[in-house]
Amino acid sequence: MATKLYPIGMQTFSEIREEDFLYVDKTEYIYRMTHTSGKYFFLARPRRFGKSLLVSTMQSYFEGKKELFKGLAIEKLEKEWTKYPVLHFSLAGGKHMEKDQLVRYLLYILKVNEEKFGIVNDSPDPNVRMLNLIKTVYEQTGQKVVVLIDEYDAPLLDVVHEDTSLGVLREVMRNFYSPLKDSDRMLRFVFLTGITKFSQLSIFSELNNITNVSMYQEYAGICGITKEELLDKFDEDIDVLAGRLGLTHEQALSKLKENYDGYHFTWPSSDIFNPYSLLNCLAEGQMNSYWFGSGTPTYLLNMMRKYDFTPIDLGEQMDASKDDFDAATETMTTIMPLLYQSGYITIKNYDPETELYTLALPNKEVRIGLYRSMLPHYLAAKSAMCNTTVAKMSALINKGNMDGALQLLKTFWETVPYCDNTDYEGHYQQTMYIIFVLLTNFRILVEQHTFRGRTDITMETKDTIYVIELKFNKSAQEAFDQINNKHYADAFALKGKNVEKIGMNFMIDEDKTIVLDWVKYSC
Repeated sequence: MATKLYPIGMQTFSEIREEDFLYVDKTEYIYRMTHTSGKYFFLARPRRFGKSLLVSTMQSYFEGKKELFKGLAIEKLEKEWTKYPVLHFSLAGGKHMEKDQLVRYLLYILKVNEEKFGIVNDSPDPNVRMLNLIKTVYEQTGQKVVVLIDEYDAPLLDVVHEDTSLGVLREVMRNFYSPLKDSDRMLRFVFLTGITKFSQLSIFSELNNITNVSMYQEYAGICGITKEELLDKFDEDIDVLAGRLGLTHEQALSKLKENYDGYHFTWPSSDIFNPYSLLNCLAEGQMNSYWFGSGTPTYLLNMMRKYDFTPIDLGEQMDASKDDFDAATETMTTIMPLLYQSGYITIKNYDPETELYTLALPNKEVRIGLYRSMLPHYLAAKSAMCNTTVAKMSALINKGNMDGALQLLKTFWETVPYCDNTDYEGHYQQTMYIIFVLLTNFRILVEQHTFRGRTDITMETKDTIYVIELKFNKSAQEAFDQINNKHYADAFALKGKNVEKIGMNFMIDEDKTIVLDWVKYSC
């Protein structure tokens, strides 16, 4: 049982503070940003990483609610506590909308802010309403206006793979944001959050002085929970979790890192944990897939298909320049920027000599969740049965019974309907790769380079390395002979583990049944 009240799903700073829920102090970052050069700022972070709570905290700060910040870092930093009028817009409710619906939604959130200041305006044009709202509030209060826009890109994400719809909705949003430039003299601070980075030209019109702090080192920990914050705020709760799971404190900490850690939004950076998953895990005392289970990344899977991005591609580390993975969504030529900005890959290293970043999946929760989401694309209605098969295979492999695991796999494949569009080797290689990745206790590599070529799949357990070659409509012996002829296993001779060679072949028999055969030999 958790020892604290965790603000799971809570996005209102005042509610968290007034009801004594746990708050991980991010107020020093807010003070730093609001007391630096510039007034327009943008922060990109993945969903459920605390962006909305950050915006709400800023709102309370600018509204001068000093009592809510007692004991927090900003209490000692801020001396004036000037009260500013704040316009707060959340675009989260603008998803899955056509043009007319989106315009009506924008008018609605404008009306909510107008009513806050007693303003009546019936104009049907969002840009006119926005400009009038800022001007009237400025004149009424005698203070410059603060504009906070949360999830600015929400209306665009689900159509990012559709060029026509994206263009139409993008123009609506451009119209909505356009008054910000003309209102410059009346604005104290403008802050926008989102997941993806759309180009300034297409979204913000001529607002070309916005500062994108997403990769600034001084804001690396502004969202999420850093390793230092975990050890400082949650040490007692890790003990409670450890007791619940029958682990030591260090083992429980290691499990938390394996499942929910691994994010870096710049380099160097402290390790950052997914806050949604971490808080749910500590509250429930269970290691589950909380973040990935909280939302299906439909737009991501659509874009993966658009860019022909395969499961094998996803499993590889990727080296890229900053411009490659931090590119604007409309100008990207690969899916890499969307994967990075959405939190499905993250920075793992940086080479200052080449100025290249290494990107990879952040942790086990994302890896398993993504591959499970991709499985139906390859196995259709049989994906649930595949998950059951994988669980049984994993138990057998842990016991050293690879033959039993392969027999389970053979039986499963015989239940999968044959389709003409799966009549090629790559389909089975991709599907088998997903299946092996879902064997979560093991290290999986695909097309690993050796002196004589590349293995199809390599799987490493605590005591055995399996070198696997796949063929389609050939023979398992031919696949096995390739392992021997190209000496693939020699690359692992110094690992100090048993090495097993497995040649596998898929065939479609006369009854249109998928048949799997294999040849296995232990070195």
